[in-house]
Amino acid sequence: MFEKNLNIGFLLDFYGVLLSDRKRSVMDMYYNEDFSLSEIAEQIDISRQGVRDVIKKAEEELLFYEERLGLAKKMQAAEKEATELSNLSASTDIPDEIRERITRLAELIRQ
Repeated sequence: MFEKNLNIGFLLDFYGVLLSDRKRSVMDMYYNEDFSLSEIAEQIDISRQGVRDVIKKAEEELLFYEERLGLAKKMQAAEKEATELSNLSASTDIPDEIRERITRLAELIRQ
């Protein structure tokens, strides 16, 4: 069975602009709008197997970008660190200015 990989959805959000318009559109329908392969095939007038092939190629491309650049993994690590730092600053006696800057940094990373 062809199952959705949630990591691919995250990579699509991160690297989707690097895909061709067609691949990005198909991936958006599949991952973000939750269309079935048949529904996508009907929308873009290709076979269900054709849709599956487009999705597989786009997934490979997204994984390639992440393997080479690693930006999504770095962003996830930065977000985790920012959250932990924000939580730590809330429970520690530090100057308000530093606490506010930590909070702003965490918010910037989460955007």
